Amino acid sequence: MPLSIINSIASWFLKQRIHQIELFLKYPNEVQEELLMNLIRSSEETIYGKKYDYASMKSYKTFTERVPISSYEDLEPYIERTRQGEQNILWNTPVKWFAKSSGTTNAKSKFIPVSNEALEDCHYKGSKDLLCLYLNNNEESEMFVGKSLRLGGSSQIYENKNTFFGDLSAILIENMPIWAEFSSTPSSKISLMSEWETKMSAIIKETINENVTSFAGVPSWMLVLMNKVLEETGKTNLMEIWPNLEVYFHGGVSFDPYRDQYKKILPQNDFKYYEIYNASEGFFAIQDLNNSSDLLLMLDYGIFYEFIPMDTFGTPDQKAIRLSDVELFKNYAMVITTNGGLWRYLIGDTVRFTSLNPYRVRVTGRTKHHINVFGEELMVENTDQAIAKTCKLTQAEVVDYTVAPIFMKEKEKGAHEWMIEFKKQPADIAAFQKILDETLQSLNSDYEAKRYNNMTLNPLVINVARERLFYDWLKECNKLGGQHKIPRLSNKRDYLEQLKGMQDYIVR
Repeated sequence: MPLSIINSIASWFLKQRIHQIELFLKYPNEVQEELLMNLIRSSEETIYGKKYDYASMKSYKTFTERVPISSYEDLEPYIERTRQGEQNILWNTPVKWFAKSSGTTNAKSKFIPVSNEALEDCHYKGSKDLLCLYLNNNEESEMFVGKSLRLGGSSQIYENKNTFFGDLSAILIENMPIWAEFSSTPSSKISLMSEWETKMSAIIKETINENVTSFAGVPSWMLVLMNKVLEETGKTNLMEIWPNLEVYFHGGVSFDPYRDQYKKILPQNDFKYYEIYNASEGFFAIQDLNNSSDLLLMLDYGIFYEFIPMDTFGTPDQKAIRLSDVELFKNYAMVITTNGGLWRYLIGDTVRFTSLNPYRVRVTGRTKHHINVFGEELMVENTDQAIAKTCKLTQAEVVDYTVAPIFMKEKEKGAHEWMIEFKKQPADIAAFQKILDETLQSLNSDYEAKRYNNMTLNPLVINVARERLFYDWLKECNKLGGQHKIPRLSNKRDYLEQLKGMQDYIVR
């Protein structure tokens, strides 16, 4: 069958979903309420459901009164029972897959339950909807004439008492439907390789002669791969290698610090960038418009959403609200109840709504990854935007960065200390530092107030990292690979001190 016909059939098939999406766009709150009650009804006979008497639960109000907001540590005993082979604990159908996730470079591993419903009705549905929305906005797309280059994690699947665990990307590849395998590169065998550096070489060797029309992965790691591709081929941009490239689907970390570097290696004015918001716990939101930074919250994936305003988060006044009660442009910690058996689970991400009709969000950071030592409430969204703008003004390029507080000592004021690894260093570090500080003040009024006349905070301090410092740090932590991220902000100095300690030696 000619590839053009395959492209047309695939496009037609995927776009049938648009009518269902329009339903939750029209009745978002009703869809969410019905979904919650279906999750509750499904789990009445589980251990967790019996503990909180789901059988008599008839409303969202009762749900919030009985079921507590939970961290991973709260649910871990139930998850561990399931990992040991018990069933009907948190969810009513058999759960044998667990996405291993740590979230940061040194945190204890988490094992997120992935039910068949979560695989089919959330993760895979999200992947199909991403293509559906993209094709709906780009009628002339010929994406399926070629293949999608995917870059996932570097974990194998491990078995324990007839349950299996690994990176989410490995679980998705292991269970991937035939249509997805057919349209993707590299092969599953290479995608599942556990040793990152060997895997990178294998990906390049297998994909270099493919007709790649799209690629998907975390921006920081994908940039490493793409630069290696250019280095090995001697080409100046990716269009010389894959002339039919049309879209990059990205997520995991903010795209802002990397945008200009991608434009250099993809010098095509009509090239598209589409962002997604997904995690081991679920697939949450998709960019639904061309040239947009807003993500449509997907409301029919078996996930019920609640939100805690960040101005009360972690205080006695903390209270979760449902979707119908959110406000524009406020930061919220996201709470999810899922078809994988996570009940009122605090996922650790923060979002703000940019639209209420339909519900669109932007990811602003992590509840644990912000700096508020001096009342400055600095979010990752602020620092990513500030880095991007400062790089543009100084013709610099950044590989990675992290920020920590300099604590007050006696009469000394506090400050923020940055570790920045540059791909292209600015001509004047002092000027870069000044612009970055001023840009942060323009983006965050709380930081601006603390910086006013150096009353509380002194100007920020920058350490220029040696080449490959962040890469070597992750390698030392055994965290190389597509799902691992540099913690951008911290209220402690642990990450920064570890990095400073590695400035003078290189991991072999």
